[in-house]
Amino acid sequence: MSMSMLVLGGSHFLGLQVAEQARDHGWQVSVFNRGKTGSNPDGVRGVVGDRMNDSDLARLVELGAWDAVVDTSGMNAEAVESATAALAPVVGRYVYVSTVSVYADWPLHPLREELPTLTEAAPAHGMPPDVNVSYGRDKAACEQAARTHLDKRLTILRPGVILGPGEYVGRLPWWLARTARGGQILAPGCPDQALQPVDVRDLAVFACRRAETATGGEVFNIAAPQDAATMGGFLADCLSATEPARAELTWVNSSFLVEHEVRQWTELPLWRTHSGTWQVDAGRAREAGLLCRPLEQTVADTWSWMQAGNKAVYNDRAALHGIDPAKEQAVLAAWATRRERP
Repeated sequence: MSMSMLVLGGSHFLGLQVAEQARDHGWQVSVFNRGKTGSNPDGVRGVVGDRMNDSDLARLVELGAWDAVVDTSGMNAEAVESATAALAPVVGRYVYVSTVSVYADWPLHPLREELPTLTEAAPAHGMPPDVNVSYGRDKAACEQAARTHLDKRLTILRPGVILGPGEYVGRLPWWLARTARGGQILAPGCPDQALQPVDVRDLAVFACRRAETATGGEVFNIAAPQDAATMGGFLADCLSATEPARAELTWVNSSFLVEHEVRQWTELPLWRTHSGTWQVDAGRAREAGLLCRPLEQTVADTWSWMQAGNKAVYNDRAALHGIDPAKEQAVLAAWATRRERP
């Protein structure tokens, strides 16, 4: 008899990929969402409802039970508290997708799962103002709420940056659009800077595996190996995918960018000077079966997805990403002038 899965979310990006992966591997899949963004995949049961509405949750419970739940949409403690309290009697395993932002040390220091979260410790000394501590604190509170009702049935996944087809934050899509325009491109920092983004499809596969086999009480960081990719390789992959008529990468060091008030993490996506940003230890997840495809494949597949006319669901965070062309050229001109000085 096939296993049953409930996906909280399920209509776009990670939730959609989880639902599709589970369906393709023989699960009986239900998705629960408001029906306002994206669309549910074929071959799954769609349940329309709001996880903040008690009557909608009660109706959902009546449709159970499920062998596993994968929660991709819990963004605040109240939402997770309501859902886990209602569903606890009718679920076996529960996989909650959190974030590395829960750590009190991120992005200043390297991360491993044993480090305290923002519900257990204050943010690390020297936390820069561009880090969204409130978001990390909210997600840490979500983890705490889930533990209250699920205890050993709970598995927590803490991904770093998630890229791939359907990405709605806009990091990779912006870089692809920028390299497609060609010309002189501001390349941030050092080409040897390590990157650790994870492909949304690889995260979805791992989430489904843990939903099927987890013993519970587990926490996993989710990131690519620290030696898998670099900023230079990533931008080269973007150029290879988009094939602009003419393009030139001009590498500008991080101190100069900071001096010229280029916003880290958003104006030049994935660029950040803080040493812990791309030092996420995900060895525990790899031992448990996490496999990460080459970043080159993620880049190429996302460009193909964009070229096919697909659009990500709207998210206001996307508007924060990307440097204004006039500012980019002004920074490049200032860099050229500095380099020409005797």
